[in-house]
Amino acid sequence: MAILAQEAARSADTHLLKLDLPGFPGIAFYFKDEAAHPTGSLKHRLARSLYLYALCNGRLRAGQRVVDASSGSTAISEAWFARLLGLSFVAVMPAGTAPQKIREVQALGATCDLVDDPADVTVRAAEHAVSGACHLDQFGLAERATDWRGNNNIAESILSQLSAETAPVPTWIVCGAGTGGTSATIGRYLRYRRLATRLCVADPAGCAFAQGWRSGSRDVCASVSTRIEGIGRARVEPGFLFEVADTVVEVPDAASVAAVWCLESLLGRRYGGSSGTNFAACLQLAAAMRARGESGSIVSLLCDRGERYAETLFDQNWLAVQALDLRPWLATLNRCIASGCWQAPVGVNP
Repeated sequence: MAILAQEAARSADTHLLKLDLPGFPGIAFYFKDEAAHPTGSLKHRLARSLYLYALCNGRLRAGQRVVDASSGSTAISEAWFARLLGLSFVAVMPAGTAPQKIREVQALGATCDLVDDPADVTVRAAEHAVSGACHLDQFGLAERATDWRGNNNIAESILSQLSAETAPVPTWIVCGAGTGGTSATIGRYLRYRRLATRLCVADPAGCAFAQGWRSGSRDVCASVSTRIEGIGRARVEPGFLFEVADTVVEVPDAASVAAVWCLESLLGRRYGGSSGTNFAACLQLAAAMRARGESGSIVSLLCDRGERYAETLFDQNWLAVQALDLRPWLATLNRCIASGCWQAPVGVNP
């Protein structure tokens, strides 16, 4: 506990970057740069919370092996904290995880257990727990492990950083749904603070959060698989709280990747695919605001470092193999940035 408290004190808050886009006068865009964390992603906050939760509940003992299921970024953060605490760590990940993520986990001294079917990662992690490992269980515990009223709370940080801005209470906050922990934390905190800000969950098209939110059922499954790592679950995870989301925007994978390319040109840095999903949703929300003559601000998250995807999202050969044609979506995004109007490509999955 003392080691984790010391680490938290050493970790400065992440920056809130502001973008003024020419097509949206009166609407400010802010992006919380979670890639600036020591482990390179939003999951640094979650990993610390999961370790604290395991320790405070007596589930983690000195010298015990630790395990969790992840698509990569959480595993990197959890492996980093395991090394800090002197613990061995096993990351159960899909075999198709970006190679750089696998290398980063291994560089931290952890073991990667790669499974062919992404839907099997939580089952495999539970099997490790049966053998004596402490299962951090990000998918089962994320929404309760994070203190949504204050400590380690990303929503509190965002609103504090906005306090001196022209529109300090944003019209929208946009985030994805991987474990459901971030959307649950933000949605709860907005209600706790009695703010008019609405929460939008950006989900890869056809994935579980969007399908469950629209149907009201927790039994639905994704209708398609996604190439966007970290979000877009195949099933409704225990931490998915549909009630705190005011709307859901579904974003096709090609649009998410194209949006990441746009972000690189706007911010001068590369970010992961879920950041692109968020950005594409932000533009659609802003276009609707502009059409209604509204002003205000929209806040979203830059979730992880784009360098981890050099061999996937930013590789033309990989894109060709995946049959992802970015050109129509790049045209749509750049036109929206310039004009403030959103129009999905004709003849392309909207």
